[in-house]
Amino acid sequence: MSDAIADLVVAAKGGDRRAFGSLVELHWAMLVRLARSVVGEADAEDLAQEALLVAWRKLGALSDASRFPSWVTRIVFRRSLRRARRRRSEVSLESLGNPGHTPDTEGDLYVWEVLSRLAPRQRAVLHLTVIEGMSDSEIGASLGVSASSVRVHRMRAREQVGKLLKGERTHVWA
Repeated sequence: MSDAIADLVVAAKGGDRRAFGSLVELHWAMLVRLARSVVGEADAEDLAQEALLVAWRKLGALSDASRFPSWVTRIVFRRSLRRARRRRSEVSLESLGNPGHTPDTEGDLYVWEVLSRLAPRQRAVLHLTVIEGMSDSEIGASLGVSASSVRVHRMRAREQVGKLLKGERTHVWA
């Protein structure tokens, strides 16, 4: 598959829009899922599309065609991270609910409510680990961090999720 991706990248670099379209089809679902894990449902597809436009314009700068998957993932992640940081300043504490609230048996604590309290990079690391099944080195390449940094972000995210599920008061964006 890596050779096929590299061939598509080479063709797209030569101006073949269909080749780039094939690359988009191969990676679209994963890129949208990543964006969704960082910024939420409402902005995920738009953000992935914007990032793919950036990728199309900057494709000539990609020196190793086989690295396209991690390169485009990094573009989506960085744009998602910027959007999440911008939104962080716009989010009111009331909209986040009560961090000390204990969930009831009717399931009023949703996954997104818990994940929204994690830092965007922690959400991305958990998503790429659990949903995409990527290794630490793959995640690191996609996010532009070391594999050891990936492990630290995952550990902190899991600790934060554990505290939230126990109803402990924690800081948003810790």
